[in-house]
Amino acid sequence: MLYWRLMASLVQLLHPAHGRAVALVDDHNLQVLTSISSAYDLAQEAIATGTPLARLAEDATTSLTLNYEHVLSGRSEWGLLPAFDHPAEPGRCHVTGTGLTHMASVETRQAMHAAGAVETDSMRMYKWGEQGGRPMSGCPGTSPEWFYKGNGLMLAGPNQPLEVPWFAEDGGEEGEIAGIYLIDKDGNPCRAGMAQGNEFSDHVFEKKNYLYLASSKIRQCSIGPELKLDPDFGDVAGSIRVFRGDDTVWEKPVRTGEANMCHSLANMEHHHFKFPLHCRPGDVHIHFYGASAFSFGAGLKLQDGDVMEICYEGFGKPLRNPLKVTAHDASRLVKVRPL
Repeated sequence: MLYWRLMASLVQLLHPAHGRAVALVDDHNLQVLTSISSAYDLAQEAIATGTPLARLAEDATTSLTLNYEHVLSGRSEWGLLPAFDHPAEPGRCHVTGTGLTHMASVETRQAMHAAGAVETDSMRMYKWGEQGGRPMSGCPGTSPEWFYKGNGLMLAGPNQPLEVPWFAEDGGEEGEIAGIYLIDKDGNPCRAGMAQGNEFSDHVFEKKNYLYLASSKIRQCSIGPELKLDPDFGDVAGSIRVFRGDDTVWEKPVRTGEANMCHSLANMEHHHFKFPLHCRPGDVHIHFYGASAFSFGAGLKLQDGDVMEICYEGFGKPLRNPLKVTAHDASRLVKVRPL
């Protein structure tokens, strides 16, 4: 089968003795690639040779095949890493996002911050996106909301916990699609693919005042399990679920993709990469495209041990992460030592 002609997927793996590896998804199996330890290295080769990333992956497959379900469920010595990262320098993996792209999301934020029928800045910004977020080809449109989440040190893989830190007031899932980018040697952004993501934020802190949005975003997040190469991002259906033990305590069908957003993909990418700071050769960018629903908006408070599941059609196996709550300590003080 010519995988590179289809919507191929890669996963990143880690073995306690053999270290890192990359595998091509083949239905219920994972075909491990030869002499390639990261999707980053494979993407660099694609840039250098001008060869499609999926074709490089197909040409590098070996006879080593793993049972995908065993890896997903922890029944293999191989474990899953985030779908993409900067393996040598995590600080050069920049995690960011565009908000207010879906009507359901902006309605939730409007309800969080509105006084009566007052139109918030969030709603106004969303309407700007409706008016100018889909410009004619070759033209820049209205600038969307943009936020910073952190770097590769904040990135968790599938099945790894997402932590509510001691200073946070809450933690909740935001199920999205994230774009994965690598900057070439000339400073041009290249899209390696897309992945399911849990953007994960502190909505209780944000609700106090929308100016707290920036610091409410500096939390862990997760992407994966699969890096989808050149996927269709037109109209994507999915579902978000929260499990508590054997019970499903919240679930919601969701839709994303350009057909369901007020900004085009090209416009979001332009406004992220227009900054020279974001075009440093060799850097990785993981950029979340926005959520259409999250459990906090439905009044659910997640508890320690809850499992968040993100699943979008055409983007591979679901992304699952348990919640880990660290005891809140409002009296704890970080002290700085003068030199």
